[in-house]
Amino acid sequence: MPKPAHLTWEEAACNTLCAATAYRMLVGDRGARMKQGDVVLIWGAAGGLGGYAAQLVRNGGGIAVGVVSSAERAELALKAGCTAVINRRELGLDTMTDPKSWRRLGEEIRRLVGEDPHIVFEHTGQETFAASVYVARRGGAVVTCGSSSGYQHLYDNRHLWMKTKRIIGSHGANAQECHETNRLLGLGMLTPTLSAVYSLDDAAQAVRAVQLNRHPGKVGVRCLAPQDGLGITDHEQRARIGEDRLRLFRTQETS
Repeated sequence: MPKPAHLTWEEAACNTLCAATAYRMLVGDRGARMKQGDVVLIWGAAGGLGGYAAQLVRNGGGIAVGVVSSAERAELALKAGCTAVINRRELGLDTMTDPKSWRRLGEEIRRLVGEDPHIVFEHTGQETFAASVYVARRGGAVVTCGSSSGYQHLYDNRHLWMKTKRIIGSHGANAQECHETNRLLGLGMLTPTLSAVYSLDDAAQAVRAVQLNRHPGKVGVRCLAPQDGLGITDHEQRARIGEDRLRLFRTQETS
């Protein structure tokens, strides 16, 4: 695919997996097929996948409700495209395995946007999956692409079958979905979620930072470019989009 001309090498590289994965989950005909006005609950809305999901929901006329783990990430998720944000720590929802926590989450979503989610954007897995199945509205869908907290999902099946909800598995993206996502990046309708860049010599530190969830968004490792900021060939397009949007994740404090 052609590199978006207004992006640096590191900004362009960080999009190639998570942006297309989120596109397939939400927009593609093999995913949840989000409609205008749909309420979408996004776990980790200030993360790599979640940051793109928030933008796609906003662009598609949906109502994004983000779930994050700190006040700083709540602010970032709002700027990325969420209509409302739930800070798990403020609500005491550090663990989501108790049915009481599911009900509390559902009540908070309804308080914020007035409805249950049409779509739950899932990638956390074991820790959150039962809550996702519970809070999705009658006839709604949970779309999942991963299980970062564990692969064995336990949930109360009554909330799935009695309310005719769906679980949709989604893996990566096909060539068309990748090109469609890359086009949105080229237009500036999607912007990078890159928050930090490490040199190749510091790759181990980058991996450790990801493991400890130190950074929002995506973490980059610069392999061939000698420094950050290289590779831009369309400065006019970059100016139209604005550095504040392109570097949104780079300018936030991490937690």
